[in-house]
Amino acid sequence: MSKYYNPQRVKNVFDPSSEEPFRISRSKIDLFLNCPRCFYLDRRLGVAQPPGYPFSLNSAVDALLKKEFDIHRAKGEPHPLMKAYGIDAVPMHHEQLNVWRDSLRGGIAYHHQPTNLLVTGGIDDLWLNSKGEVIIVDYKATSKTGEVSLDADWQIGYKRQMEVYQWLFRQNGFKVSPVGYFVYCNGITDKKAFDAKLEFDIKLIPYEGNGSWVEGTLRDIKNCLVSDKMPPSGEDCDFCRYREAVRTTEH
Repeated sequence: MSKYYNPQRVKNVFDPSSEEPFRISRSKIDLFLNCPRCFYLDRRLGVAQPPGYPFSLNSAVDALLKKEFDIHRAKGEPHPLMKAYGIDAVPMHHEQLNVWRDSLRGGIAYHHQPTNLLVTGGIDDLWLNSKGEVIIVDYKATSKTGEVSLDADWQIGYKRQMEVYQWLFRQNGFKVSPVGYFVYCNGITDKKAFDAKLEFDIKLIPYEGNGSWVEGTLRDIKNCLVSDKMPPSGEDCDFCRYREAVRTTEH
């Protein structure tokens, strides 16, 4: 068993009798929308889905992009990619930026009073446009033939991610641009040789978010957490299908 996976934890489990705000991350909101049953098992009963393998190359791209944009942030000037796409903005400087970037130990947070949920999320970057609006920016890395886009059905999670971040910053009193950007890095595989170097095409994809769903979803999440009844599975949840197949086979 992986030392990083505890199949029956007792921490970070919702207690209906507690008056303390319950922490809900952006990723757990997405889990609830994908499969209420898996969410309930995780946050109410302490049985989480087995973790996936870490994407080390993606993390490396993320870290290097942050360093690169930070160079231009320190100079108060736009990144060349922003100039190339005609983005009227500069990387935003804020004393809390590194806290907001740390999803595990910090992140941007907001206490949603109607549900007593503490909603959190870790952003990749922030830009500031000439209107004084904060632009939410998220880094993505992949390697595929053809142009990268946000058109695949599974990428609804990317869009929700952007919308939750925009919602969080608005709740914290920031003037937020409705348009965020994905800095999408696509690994090039048609080179003649590797030569110990991986190159990327980088595309800037705008996305106009609509976070009107967030408030209602938080209320649905709270109703799910306080219930003693197991909710139904998501339509396309592979984890629930696997558990059902195991139960059927074992019987």
